[in-house]
Amino acid sequence: MWRRNSLSLSSKLAAPNSNLSLLLFPRSSPNFHHHGFLARSNFTSPESTSAADPVTWARAGAQVPYIGPLASPASAFDLPSAAALKAKEAADLAKHYGQCYWELSKAKLSMLVVATSGTGYILGSGGAIDYLGLCCTCAGTMMVAASASTLNQVFEVKNDARMNRTRNRPLPSGRITIPHAAVWASSMGVAGTALLASEANMLAAGLAASNLVLYAFVYTPLKQIHPVNTWVGAIVGAIPPLLGWAAASGEISLNSMILPAALYFWQLPHFMALAYLCRQDYADGGFKMFSLADPTGRRTGLVALRNCLYLLPLRYLLS
Repeated sequence: MWRRNSLSLSSKLAAPNSNLSLLLFPRSSPNFHHHGFLARSNFTSPESTSAADPVTWARAGAQVPYIGPLASPASAFDLPSAAALKAKEAADLAKHYGQCYWELSKAKLSMLVVATSGTGYILGSGGAIDYLGLCCTCAGTMMVAASASTLNQVFEVKNDARMNRTRNRPLPSGRITIPHAAVWASSMGVAGTALLASEANMLAAGLAASNLVLYAFVYTPLKQIHPVNTWVGAIVGAIPPLLGWAAASGEISLNSMILPAALYFWQLPHFMALAYLCRQDYADGGFKMFSLADPTGRRTGLVALRNCLYLLPLRYLLS
């Protein structure tokens, strides 16, 4: 009889619809709701184990469902909100265009231009320096210089694409479009000239606008026509200290020409050295540089030396 009862119990345990919750866990009451309360499912079958060993399956446990409020399939806390995604996209876009504008403006070179303009402003101020006027002059010079550099790259995009030194710039690399760069250049040029006209004087604004035209529309195309472009480019680099002097004093005098002259003669050795070292790159880009007709570099070196000597008498003009 004991053996027969044991077999009957085993057969009940092995039955798919056997009520295991009666043996292992108390059946949850319909009125009992508690977060985290677990119970065996009354209809879970031991599919992954043999029905011949129901006790082992009962001890191992089946998949246990959660009894309580169901969570949403994807929690709102696990995914970034739409606002956060838009903010990240806006930040990435701002970073991209900021880098492009920085490179189009040749910001490091433009800062040197601003330094010479600020120096001219300080020298032209005499004893009292208007620091607000100095800041406005530097800001306006920076904008105009950024505009000129951008226009230079807009006009030379095909040439830059052929040169190792410039092919990774924003326009040849396709990181920004030519119309976009042209709008950036135009807005910077107009804003910088307007700032100089309103906060300094019309003489400074006229020098800035003239320098922009000379660099973008004379020097830039001349680079593909004649080697004299180097001397024209030196004039462009010599005007910013004169611009600063004019912004401070409102006039141009003999003393105001000393620093621009020194800067003019100093630039030519620098340009000649660069043109000789990168002569193959300039030839690939289609630029007519003085060093291309000088394979030995002797004539290029003499031009650089001659302009260095021109700097010596300028020191006697300082008083």
